Formats: sequence, structure tokens, C-alpha cells
Amino acid sequence: MWADISREFADSPSQSRVVRFLLENGFGINEEGRIVCNGIEIPATHIGRAIETDRRVVDATARRILENRELREVFLRMRAAPDLSLVAEALGLSVITLYPKDAHQKGIVGAAVQVLVDHDLSIRQIFVTDPYLAEEPKLVMIVDEPRVPASVYERLRALPQVKQLVI
Repeated sequence: MWADISREFADSPSQSRVVRFLLENGFGINEEGRIVCNGIEIPATHIGRAIETDRRVVDATARRILENRELREVFLRMRAAPDLSLVAEALGLSVITLYPKDAHQKGIVGAAVQVLVDHDLSIRQIFVTDPYLAEEPKLVMIVDEPRVPASVYERLRALPQVKQLVI
């Protein structure tokens, strides 16, 4: 999908930055061409300020997205989900972040989840950043335990797909 978006916005680096920002944050666009997060409108001036561009660029990008049939369908349905990793400690959860050697390689998530399953750990939340959108793709697993056994970290680090593990 990112290749199609890059082609569509190749003529405007500033609009391309807006689209990337919207996707990275799970922001959508409503039928009126306004930026929304789960249906709540976000002023174009705020988006522009966040990525250091003019609100007119944000508005023009939203209109352009609505004119493209494929992108329109994606952005009209886009929804943001909560990221528990930022509040995990307060909730008594643990966060394990895995950076893969090659995010396009198959089986990374399955191998990491299998380690947690083998240790009878419950996963509260799991998410993967899109390797086409993120500069440094990662797998984040929020585990339903305040402390994770060291053996879990050792096994995760030993996976052939793992470049770095952050706990």
C-alpha cells in the first residue's frame, strides 16, 4: 500500500509527509475532508503544527485522499487503538519490544509469541509497526505480568530473527 501512496504523492513531499503522519497515528478523514481520530475532528492547524507544515497542505492532502477511490476507502475507515505500552507499569504489565533483523521476514511474531506461550504468559496487547511506514519496525508485546522471567528474555534474544530486545 505504501508504494501506491508514494506514487500518488510523489509530486508533493509535504503532502506525502501528511499522509505518512496520518497513517502512523491511525488518523482518518471524514466525508467532509476533515482529519479525524475515531470520529473526533482534529484541526488541520494542529496536524500542520505537529509536522511543521501549513494547514492548507493538510487540507489539500485530505481533499486529494478523498478523490482517490482506494485511499478514500482506507482513510474513511481508519481507526486508532490505544497503546498500553505507555501505561503498562501503572497497570502492572510488562512491555517487551523486539527489533527484527529483517522486518519483512515471515514468522517473527509467531516465534516470539511461542516463547511467551511456552512460559505460560498471557499477552494483553501485541502490535507490530508497519515496515513500510516505520523507520525502525518493531514488535511490541504487553504481557499480563508485572515481572517476566529472565529465561523469556534469553529465549527471545536467541531467536534468529531478533536484532535487539528492549525490556
